[in-house]
Amino acid sequence: MNTNDIVSKLWNLCNVLRDDGVTYHQYVTELTYLLFLKMTAETGTESQIPEGYRWADISGREGIEQLNFYRALLVHLGSHGSSRVKAIFANANTVIKQPKNLGTLVKSIDDLDWYSIEREQLGDLYEGLLEKNAAEKKSGAGQYFTPRPLIETMVRVTKPRPGEVVQDPASGTGGFLIAADRFVKDETHGLFDLPEQVANFQRSKAFVGVELVQDAHRLALMNMMLHDIDSDVVLGDTLSPDGERLPKADVVLTNPPFGTKKGGGTPSRNDFTYITSNKQLAFLQHIYRTLKPGGRAAVVLPDNVLFEENTGIDIRRDLMEKCDLHTILRLPTGIFYAQGVKTNVLFFTRGATDKGNTKATWVYDLRANMPSFGKRTPLTLAHFEPFIAAYGADPKGTSPRIDEGEEGRFRRFTREQLKARGDNLDLAWLRDENADRVEDLPEPDELADTILERLTTAMEEIAALKAALGGTGGAA
Repeated sequence: MNTNDIVSKLWNLCNVLRDDGVTYHQYVTELTYLLFLKMTAETGTESQIPEGYRWADISGREGIEQLNFYRALLVHLGSHGSSRVKAIFANANTVIKQPKNLGTLVKSIDDLDWYSIEREQLGDLYEGLLEKNAAEKKSGAGQYFTPRPLIETMVRVTKPRPGEVVQDPASGTGGFLIAADRFVKDETHGLFDLPEQVANFQRSKAFVGVELVQDAHRLALMNMMLHDIDSDVVLGDTLSPDGERLPKADVVLTNPPFGTKKGGGTPSRNDFTYITSNKQLAFLQHIYRTLKPGGRAAVVLPDNVLFEENTGIDIRRDLMEKCDLHTILRLPTGIFYAQGVKTNVLFFTRGATDKGNTKATWVYDLRANMPSFGKRTPLTLAHFEPFIAAYGADPKGTSPRIDEGEEGRFRRFTREQLKARGDNLDLAWLRDENADRVEDLPEPDELADTILERLTTAMEEIAALKAALGGTGGAA
């Protein structure tokens, strides 16, 4: 049994909890608690968990005793054990109400062929679960999960190196940090090519993350643990003084949350020059301020960041003064959880001084005349290969590039041309043959799922109404 088979089996266990009214996202969180206990047993790392609260202690019980013990275990591990254990189980509680459902989950996890999985494959298994959760639109988890082909592209061109601090100030489930770690390990034969001091730095200090949402935070900690990364992800708000305390970074890789700050307020930190309630603009300001001189960043941002007036113009100009904004990648629509959201990746390098660093910006249009991505046409790394080749080998974006002219996807704009546009960076020149396509039209299988879900809900409501009327079905 390979990891894909185990992922499918684990995901299908969600059906067990439907009668308990458990959502997809709640299920993955619930599964994280149980998998953590099981995987520590399988990998011989149970010493971080207090005795009496380990996998054998829950799998050896049945019925209501097992459910009551499980509830007590979640509370206990929130304040006992290693710092990683306490963070994963912080404020943990179960949404499982029926003892038989917990028993089925525990037995099914126990019965999986764990002996067929290598230690290094456990992280891939967990990533597979997170990806399935993000792909399930009803879970709402897509906002925490950036498509892995896009993450790999951003990592491949920025090329994190051993000894560098890599930061994700909106880490979600940890995808960027894990991909950066994998890139360094691939380049150094699993860190074995490095001096011991540098290898230790890579394991415990190279990766820095912040996540605001506690459920996403615990998923990130689990994900990093299974990928053998000891660096921590902080539960906090980058747009508060938490962000001011972060160490300066050599590389920033991130996909900040979209929208305005909760309640319409502004960031509560004191080091921002430009105050805005727009979270993406605030995160952008954090990112270029947190970079060391020569540090590089790749950040996913929606279109409005490129053209927003007033403070938006000020922040873009400040960015281009302090950094070399050398590349903008216009992403296809439909690759995130919100179908109509249009996004870009901004690549920039912090200058040695704070003036005049952007001389020209290259824009690669991967949006015009691209397919509508979804279940039938999944986004893959192959879609990004032409961009990776055009970007070149220099992670700071200074390699020679091919200017394909008016009909090509890659085009250069000088700083003078950008100034003439009022520093509006929403740059497009290709005629999009798909411009009249209805972007929000769901694919047939997604439409069928939606119809089925609504019919099921309606039938449940009718059944509840009949029960409330004594089963007569008559009018009130």
